[in-house]
Amino acid sequence: MTIILYAIPAFFVLIGIELLLEKIKGTDYYRVNDAINSLSMGVLSRMVALMKQLVPLTFYVLAFEHLALFDWPDVWWTWLAAFVIYDFFYYWNHRMGHEMSLLWAAHVVHHSSEEYNLTTALRQTSGSVFSWIFYLPLAVLGFEPALFIAVGALNLVYQFWVHTRHVPKLGWFEAVFVTPSNHRVHHAQNQIYLDRNYGGVFILWDRWFGTFQEELDDQQPIYGVRKALHSWNPLWGNVQVYTQLCKDSWRTQRWSDKFRVWFGRTGWRPDDVAKAYPLPRVDLNTFTKYDTPMSLTGKAYAVVQYVLMTVIALAFMLNVSAISTVSQIGLAVFVALFSVSLGWMMEGRRWAWWTEGVKNIMILAMPWWLGLPDPLLWALSGLSGGSLLLALLAGKQRNADIQAQTMQSAELNH
Repeated sequence: MTIILYAIPAFFVLIGIELLLEKIKGTDYYRVNDAINSLSMGVLSRMVALMKQLVPLTFYVLAFEHLALFDWPDVWWTWLAAFVIYDFFYYWNHRMGHEMSLLWAAHVVHHSSEEYNLTTALRQTSGSVFSWIFYLPLAVLGFEPALFIAVGALNLVYQFWVHTRHVPKLGWFEAVFVTPSNHRVHHAQNQIYLDRNYGGVFILWDRWFGTFQEELDDQQPIYGVRKALHSWNPLWGNVQVYTQLCKDSWRTQRWSDKFRVWFGRTGWRPDDVAKAYPLPRVDLNTFTKYDTPMSLTGKAYAVVQYVLMTVIALAFMLNVSAISTVSQIGLAVFVALFSVSLGWMMEGRRWAWWTEGVKNIMILAMPWWLGLPDPLLWALSGLSGGSLLLALLAGKQRNADIQAQTMQSAELNH
């Protein structure tokens, strides 16, 4: 976790560089609502991971203490071996995350964006429950828990940079390592690209196990999933597929199908449910990205709100050991509701400005409640006050837009 926290500033520097390239090249790989949605999911994921990491780590430690077969020396090649073997098991974890419905329900979050940029890398699930099981063989092989955590974090950090469209194919590097080109394939929903290129650091596993697909010049990737999210609500993004699986399992008549819904191949549905409750799928021939209009003030407001959420989350993560369990849960719930309200605002929900107003008032009091150091306290308070002002301006702009649309409709009807 520490490695990832230290890497966060570098992540945002690289996002800034990519935004600069966006401006220079005139590309349209970023939208504020999509990027904020991805980043909000990333914040939620890190907070939840911090709160629940003790459980999988406990099982790993138990397996290491009682089942370890080897005693590895503390030398560089032990680290290299652990790093490579971890990526091998990551490949199978990732592959099963696409091939089993229950695991896909968690992993789908990462694929739900219809854009592909560095913020997509941070769009991570908060609902992963079983992934730790795939790494228990590392404990049996004798890799110490601290080493397991370190190579896992390094693996995750490596994967950040491959989520970009600005880097072309990289020659010989493509044959061994995961690159932006072959990972673009992984995020595409084109038929030829579906369920390909699962490696985290090494693409060798895909080449050896028959899941590799090269990015083709005549097949531009179309990003997203066939059952599109169509929402900026990060909480709904985390539970959407779980909700559908619950409905299918409840509605089907055969008891074996109630079980198979969860553990069968991703996308499989019982015949009786599929006929009675068909689900719409994306038509790639007429594909259009989900989008909602936002004024310039609204976009500025969303960015400031995300900064506020990140400051609160970082204050939580850096001081988690000093915060009571009740306060941890309370803060996690607040950040979750924070992101939901922001998602409603970006979707243009009528009630969103009321929830945003209540939320901003709560944020004004939060720095004092958390007892943050003075510089952070005043910075957070200043952001909160500025955010309230932006909320008023954005709300005023929205009302003016609605009034203008109403007048225009009246003129057309007249």
